[in-house]
Amino acid sequence: MNAGLKTHWEPQPAGAAWVSQIVEEYCSRNSVLRDFAGLLATHTGTRLTDWIDHLEVCTTDGLPDAGFTLAADGWYEHSGALLPPIRVSGRRSLVLRVDSVSDFAVTCSHRFPIEVTGRAGDLLRTAWIARSPEAEVHFGVIERIGCSIRHAAPALNAPEKQQLQELREQLRLRPRQFDTHEAAFQSLSQLLSSAIRTVGRDIVCDVFFAGERAFWQGRNHAAQVQYMRQAALGLGWGNHDHHTYRSSRVCFAPMIALFEQLGFTCRERFYPGHNAGWGAQVLEHPICPVVIFADVDLTADELAGDFAHQPLAPSRALGTIGLWCGLHGEALFSAGMHHLECQFSFAAARQQLADLGVGSMKPFTDFPFLRQCFTEPERWPVHESRLQQLLSEGLISADQAAAFRTTGAPGSHLEILERNDGYRGFNQTGITEIIQRTDPRLVQTAH
Repeated sequence: MNAGLKTHWEPQPAGAAWVSQIVEEYCSRNSVLRDFAGLLATHTGTRLTDWIDHLEVCTTDGLPDAGFTLAADGWYEHSGALLPPIRVSGRRSLVLRVDSVSDFAVTCSHRFPIEVTGRAGDLLRTAWIARSPEAEVHFGVIERIGCSIRHAAPALNAPEKQQLQELREQLRLRPRQFDTHEAAFQSLSQLLSSAIRTVGRDIVCDVFFAGERAFWQGRNHAAQVQYMRQAALGLGWGNHDHHTYRSSRVCFAPMIALFEQLGFTCRERFYPGHNAGWGAQVLEHPICPVVIFADVDLTADELAGDFAHQPLAPSRALGTIGLWCGLHGEALFSAGMHHLECQFSFAAARQQLADLGVGSMKPFTDFPFLRQCFTEPERWPVHESRLQQLLSEGLISADQAAAFRTTGAPGSHLEILERNDGYRGFNQTGITEIIQRTDPRLVQTAH
């Protein structure tokens, strides 16, 4: 598809039904896989399909009719759907994506025998669960850092593994407070450039976003609760759907440039409507399973342009996104992500989190193929210097500043999402509504 152009996604029920049929068949052939699906449902509020990295099958029967096409590398893929790649290999296997194979093995080894392949620090490692006697299906999990199952992962020697470990800590502990935006982007770009020269772009991308999720999780109670539920099965955040970054107008183009430095391509621009006051650029990485939803305040006239790459002038008035950045900072730096969206069984996840004291907001999407809601916002304190800056520029009133000073302002969320029928798009009307409902000024008044 053309980078950056608006793309209209449709549900792909035939492709999704084919995958569901395979999953059901594999569960019927492997009792351990079937039992693990039950653990996912009761312990995490997720489904097997929310975690699948790839499938192997014995035959091509039904694949072309379901919309899958054979790629040059020998894998079948569905270009119009969010469905796993499939390889016809003569054996049946289902592999789930996890953050750490060793975490999975140490957490689940009391449930079933596990065989880990690869060495510590390898870019691609798998863990295979011993099959039950009647099984004809291989069930495993995979950890991959900056590489694809569809291509051979580069082998790292001991010094390179040490460099990767040092890089992981560098990115997790990177500076996030700067005197100017220019200094912030220059510092991060230089850090990434050096890292890319050392270990390669795709590896840096994966390690960078692992650090971003950790930083966001440290400031979000709902994330901490759900992460503990998923970590209890050794899974981590392997079910993440997309990462959402809010940006001020002046920082938006530099932020997109930095994501492109990491290898992202602009997938489609998001048009929530001429009167919405904002827009977004969706970006996707060709190797790492990472999607970014980057949003910014925009005027109606700017929606038609390439706002991801054209510099945006400061605005005399702040919309919801601009005010969030004014109160908390840029999502790429001091504030961290606005939210991480993960795939769940929608109703089950909401109820299970509610039982643990984590409430959720009214759903803003409720289609058969897409369901979405935010957890209740995490309230963050607002630094006095930010309030004074906003006051001096006439961007908030004295009453608003007093309220933010007393009770803080909405900061971050976990987003609960359920995708069906392979749908990979977003709900424009619903997102506009939830953006408006999370405006700090409206939430502050209600609070």
